[in-house]
Parts: sequence; structure tokens; C-alpha cells
Amino acid sequence: MKITVLGSSGQIGAYLTDYLRDKGHYVYEFDKNHNPHEDLTLIPNPLLEERIADSDFVFFLAFDVGGSRYLKKYQHTFNFVDNNTRLMANVFGLLEKYNKRFVFASSQMSNMSHSPYGTLKRVGELYTQTLEGLTVKFWNVYGIEKDMAKAHVITDFIKKGFEHGDFDMLTDGTEERQFLYAEDCCEALETVMDCYTQFKPEDPLHITSFNQSSIKEVAHIIQGQFNLIGRPININPGSAKDSVQMDKRNEASTYITGWWLPKTNLQDGIAKVFNEMKKHYDDFV
Repeated sequence: MKITVLGSSGQIGAYLTDYLRDKGHYVYEFDKNHNPHEDLTLIPNPLLEERIADSDFVFFLAFDVGGSRYLKKYQHTFNFVDNNTRLMANVFGLLEKYNKRFVFASSQMSNMSHSPYGTLKRVGELYTQTLEGLTVKFWNVYGIEKDMAKAHVITDFIKKGFEHGDFDMLTDGTEERQFLYAEDCCEALETVMDCYTQFKPEDPLHITSFNQSSIKEVAHIIQGQFNLIGRPININPGSAKDSVQMDKRNEASTYITGWWLPKTNLQDGIAKVFNEMKKHYDDFV
């Protein structure tokens, strides 16, 4: 099968590209970090049109997004809103033109109207429903990241531990999240693709671990990994509370568990990411 992965250099996209190729699929990578001509905000984009036209399936993962630090700084800016609006109009227009099967990657934040990021993801969901595609909602997927300027919490903590010997937390760490290892996420996406006709556009396809863990717990697991290599680090909690993660509207549906279940627990997943990142820092020792 010919599959296009939009956002193939992103955290999930990079894992998914390798995963699908290992499964024997022909994968078109598409990401401006891979090739400047693969910028989804370029309208028109002949290369994008060529790739979508030639694909059997499209994973629409691309978005201007990052971890909490990145969103706090950029999601209220004109460029953030403009970039995401343009890339959605561009991609959805071509998906309609060529009538392709596709999955749009949304977020647990899509029902949070106070968040520009969440609002934009909700717009993407509406586009998807009108085209009868499928929407998946990711909940705190973690894994190796190529663009550390947009790092999410686990890779951000590990990076700061290696580079500074400690890390500061944005909050007091008491908020809980559902963390999912990227390889499990790839299996979920493959399941949605393979079972495409069994789902409806309005189905709540929440891709998550369905297990709550506090940021403090994550920090202590990472601290334990540093202890194992003889490099103790300090954790510096903040004083702020994260009310978003505690919002009752922010609850995961278990609907997808009729087709897929995650396999990797948080401790094992963090250990895999830590050991991969350690290789990078060992190269500079």
C-alpha cells in the first residue's frame, strides 16, 4: 500500500514512517524539515498534490505544535494560528479533491475552547467529519523527538537532566496525564487504517494508555534512570497548578479498546527513550 505521512519528521510521524516501512508499505515522507518544498502552508503545492493523488491512504499528523513550554509561548501568536489554518485548508482541500481515505490527528485538547491549539484541532475534526475521514485523539504520546525546541515533557526533562544536572517543572507536578509510548501509538494507527470501514467519522477514537500518572511520578522515574548510570539529578517543582489536565471534559473514551490495547508501561517506555537519548549525549563525552 502507498501511504503518505504528513508530518513525517515529527515525534509520532518519524516512528510511524519506520513502523509502516517495516510492515512492507511504501511510505511517502512529507515534512518541511525533510524538504523545504514539503511545506504544507505553501498554496498551491504541486508536490503535495502529487503525493496525495498517488496515495492509497494518508495520515495527517502535521501541525505547528510542541510541548507545554512551546504552546505557552506561541499558541496565542498570529503565526501559530495562520500556519495551522493554512496547512489544514491546503491538505483537506486535496483530500476532498482526490477522495482519499485518511486519518486526522487531533488532541485531547480539542474540546478546550480557551486553547487556540485546541480550537484549531476542533476545526480539523469538523473538516474530517465533512469528508467522512477518521479522527484520532492523541493523549500525551512520548518518544524520541528530532526537534527539541518543541520537546514534550518526558524528552524535555531528560534533555535538561543531561545538559544541566537538574530540571525545572512548569507546575507543582500534581496534575495527572495519560502517557502513551510512540510505538504503541503506531500500532493503534495501523489498526485504525486496517479497520477503517469498521469506524464512523464521529467515533471517539482516543489513543492513550488509559493509565493516569502524575508529572511528579514521571520526574522520579527519570531521576531513577539517571541514578542507574551514576548521574544523580535534582528536580525543581514549580508552584503553579495545571487545571487543564484536571478538567472533567478531558476524559478518554475507551471505545477503541475493542480493536487495540497499549502494551508498554510508563517505566519501560521512559527507559527506552532515556537509553536512546543517552546514546546522543555519550557521543559528546
